[in-house]
Amino acid sequence: MKRFCWILFILLIILSSVHPAKAARKTRNDFEKTDHAFWNLKTDEKMVAITFDDGPDPVYTPQILDTLEKYHAKATFFVIGAHAEENPHIIQREVEEGHEVANHTYHHFSRFAGKKVLAKELAQTSDTIQSISGYRPSLFRPVGGYYNDTIIQTAIKGNYEVILWSWHQDTEDWKRPGADKIARHVISSVRPGDIILLHDAGGDRSQTVKALDTILKFLTKEGYECVTVSEMLYRAKSIIPKFQLFPSD
Repeated sequence: MKRFCWILFILLIILSSVHPAKAARKTRNDFEKTDHAFWNLKTDEKMVAITFDDGPDPVYTPQILDTLEKYHAKATFFVIGAHAEENPHIIQREVEEGHEVANHTYHHFSRFAGKKVLAKELAQTSDTIQSISGYRPSLFRPVGGYYNDTIIQTAIKGNYEVILWSWHQDTEDWKRPGADKIARHVISSVRPGDIILLHDAGGDRSQTVKALDTILKFLTKEGYECVTVSEMLYRAKSIIPKFQLFPSD
């Protein structure tokens, strides 16, 4: 009996020491308090930020740019560094047409990367974008929307704002559910300050291209302005982007 009591006592000590670690786990609210991580923005202005991940793609990104131009809409492209290096002319076009190019790592991974690997991925992508366009991005989106303290703090240390997306605006267009369903997902719940998630690469994105036309037609009719993430950050929170312009070769 005495031995059982001692075992129980030791177990209670172990359990009590584990509990504070769980309590210390950071949440979205904790990261939002840093003023460097954003899922959406509070604003009374009728504006949204449409974002595209994983490009550029030589087939679908130009079609998306054509559609954005049709509606005089601006967007933010979270690009993979390796894809940017393969398609520099598309990066140049995005910047020339007033869109924002942002960082989505070089090899499309960050979930299991340590600080050094992630920092290298971010730097390599930004170096690539800068060498192509003379523009160094200030925004970073974690791959898959996965975030933890290591990812957030590594990005902040690198002078990036961490941009996720509005949880009700994850279109899951990568599943190819149909253009109508993608468009309906955005249109049915849109509100000022939304950050909308779409993809311009990583597979067949013809549904996304078709859905985008429907989405922009609706937003235009309803008086919404489609702006870059950095513009929305400035107008909603007076955050000035940290990007720099360098003379391109």
